[in-house]
Amino acid sequence: MASDDANRSPEIRKDAVHNRWVIFSPARSRRPSDFKSKSDPNNSKNQSECPFCAGHEHECAPEIFRVPPESTSEWRIRVIQNLYPALSRRLDFTDGERDGGLASLPGFGFHDVVIESPAHRVHLEDNPPARIVDVLLAYIQRIEQIREFDSIKYVQVFKNHGASAGASMSHPHSQIMALPVIPPTVSARINSMKEFFVQTGKCGLCQVKRDDLLIDESNHFISVAPFAATFPFEIWVVPYDHSSHFHELDHEKVLDLAGLLKLILVKMSLQLKDPPYNLMIHTAPLQVDSSELPFTHWFIQIVPQLTLTGGFELGTGCYINPVFPEDAAKVLREVNVPNQR
Repeated sequence: MASDDANRSPEIRKDAVHNRWVIFSPARSRRPSDFKSKSDPNNSKNQSECPFCAGHEHECAPEIFRVPPESTSEWRIRVIQNLYPALSRRLDFTDGERDGGLASLPGFGFHDVVIESPAHRVHLEDNPPARIVDVLLAYIQRIEQIREFDSIKYVQVFKNHGASAGASMSHPHSQIMALPVIPPTVSARINSMKEFFVQTGKCGLCQVKRDDLLIDESNHFISVAPFAATFPFEIWVVPYDHSSHFHELDHEKVLDLAGLLKLILVKMSLQLKDPPYNLMIHTAPLQVDSSELPFTHWFIQIVPQLTLTGGFELGTGCYINPVFPEDAAKVLREVNVPNQR
């Protein structure tokens, strides 16, 4: 039976944060509540141990630090170098070269792995909030260390959950990449937020639309389906207080964020059948100009991998989303979550 959503007219919305257009075409989809992951995100379903597990530390690349710092076999978090880094911390940074219109730089930078648990099958949302606090504080500690390198311009924290989301290891982990350049997507985001600020005098994320886009909220954070969500069931977690940098969070807000993040990930897992997903922390460049502080506002983006990117999206930079964000927010808002500890 065709759903009521199939009778809704398509709509084109502007994402004022990322400066792109999104086509909402519900006629291309099932009912929003019918969206489920088609594949098991654990690409090693029957695997019980791997190099990231406790007792296998010698199989990994060098360790940077662990939590607790003096622990031996009883660690909770380990931050290590990536065994196959995309960038090299051993190269000397230079300003690079230009050949006509072509530019190149040495591939200097940092590529680290945050092992979120010593247990192979305990994923981020399975942990109590206090353990998620450990993960968030590990991100902050590592960013603070990387900030000592003046040549590093931007730090990207991200998590790939599931093989189809880009995870090569099924053990729960996330990654940190530190770049000597500001990526074009980051520059476009900052420029788009600046344009909104010039037009309105307000920060676009401080003015994030709530109402029927709200999923959940806490004392210091709000989770929403963004007005122009690029992907079905995309979620943003945004701090209420205006802040440009994730690493400036204090402990009270980290604890508050951990509780909301757990709730959102559990809801997404229950509703969408444990989908592969990408989690990204969008923050300001490390050396952000003071004039940019009024309109740069960090946030977390969570994208469950439910659809494929095709030629239209790659060719135009516009995306087709078969689920209106108001419908996605309602579905996630109404997920019944057992008491979380």
